[in-house]
Amino acid sequence: MSMLLRYAAGATKPSVAVRACTGAVRHYGGLADDDRVFQNLYGRHDWGLKGALKRGTWYKTKNIVEAGSDFILDEVKKSGLRGRGGAGFPSGLKWSFMNKPSDGRPKYLVVNADEGEPGTCKDREIMRHDPHTLLEGCLVAGRAMGAQAAYIYIRGEFFQEASNLQVAINEAYDKGLIGKNACGSGYDFDIFLFRGAGAYICGEETALIESIEGKTGKPRLKPPFPADVGLFGCPTTVANVETVAVAPTICRRGGDWFASFGRERNSGTKLFAISGNVNKPCVVEEEMSISLRELLEKHCGGVTGGWDNLLGVIPGGSSVPVLPKHICDDVMMDFDALVAEKSGLGTAAVIVMDKSQDIIDCIARLSDFYVHESCGQCTPCREGTTWLSKVMRRFVSGDADKEEIDMLYELTRQIEGHTICALGDAAAWPVQGLIRHFRPEIEARIDAYNQNKAAAILDAATN
Repeated sequence: MSMLLRYAAGATKPSVAVRACTGAVRHYGGLADDDRVFQNLYGRHDWGLKGALKRGTWYKTKNIVEAGSDFILDEVKKSGLRGRGGAGFPSGLKWSFMNKPSDGRPKYLVVNADEGEPGTCKDREIMRHDPHTLLEGCLVAGRAMGAQAAYIYIRGEFFQEASNLQVAINEAYDKGLIGKNACGSGYDFDIFLFRGAGAYICGEETALIESIEGKTGKPRLKPPFPADVGLFGCPTTVANVETVAVAPTICRRGGDWFASFGRERNSGTKLFAISGNVNKPCVVEEEMSISLRELLEKHCGGVTGGWDNLLGVIPGGSSVPVLPKHICDDVMMDFDALVAEKSGLGTAAVIVMDKSQDIIDCIARLSDFYVHESCGQCTPCREGTTWLSKVMRRFVSGDADKEEIDMLYELTRQIEGHTICALGDAAAWPVQGLIRHFRPEIEARIDAYNQNKAAAILDAATN
């Protein structure tokens, strides 16, 4: 069964599928088109069922489902797939938490399609241009967990994405691919689309569950974890769109194929969403561990004004610390490399800033965002994000004392790790990155403000 699925539709020959490193230095990047999981990322082809079938979606899905949860979990674990929603938790291990003897309660898969992280725009490309990859992934991931149904929680502003997804769901039901006896496998599996209201906090898994249940989207205390008590009080796993969508391809082509890309513990292909000061902003699927510089120069036409005009990069969405140019010169885009630089891969939303940008103002705008999106449940977050925003606004103008830089850093440490969910961390980390790498710019702004103020006082006195 494994070999039958491994080299199925769209797979390259085995010698390519399981690659070996032949040189002393392994080069990452340059993903071949045949190895891309998402074959219609740019919407150049039919996004409906007919087009999806031509691209190999729903190919031998019945065999995968019939192979059972152990087969799917083994292949996902072998692939080294880690969550693509930001946390990077090993997916095979996370899904296996649901694979327990039934206690009579139904089990659910919840797909996080909220995508509220500023700078992130990868999942929406899957949903509007290749929705059947997600639906097939829901069936395969649901089978791995023994789930009865999947709820896709989509951001309310994603009108076209929700429309395309609903059309795809209807097509899948009409063809018997989901629902009763899904794909003729004897397994019953339903998929429901749920539209949220656009709250960033609902990207947190327990707040998302609360929202589906009709409550205010506020995070729950853990434990109990969703795998024990989740949606409607039943075992639930919340997973990212991209994470779920790659599962069928992993099962068809084999976990070893997926693991052959990227470094150990950072394997597979990844969607990178690049925006900001680049010549050609885009979303691209590339090999994990590709260098940041190659990613920008190969797929985005480089930084505006050239590489030397680069000021800094936020490598994983607004919630991870910014990196200055000297680190960006040779850093790799994977979990471990970015953690080593005190940042993170996050959602792989790469926000590029050149020297025309005011880096202090850029981070201050992120602080404003987190004030607005905090649910207010935790005091360190509710009060801390407010103070972060106020002090950052004074740093923008320079109307501050240099001693406040260390005070602000200490404030971020009091927020970090002291809240129910990670929104507090997300608010603290951008400010920490700014202070860590761009402290001289903050001090220079304060000096300039004081000089201008002194000059204005002197001018007023002499006149």
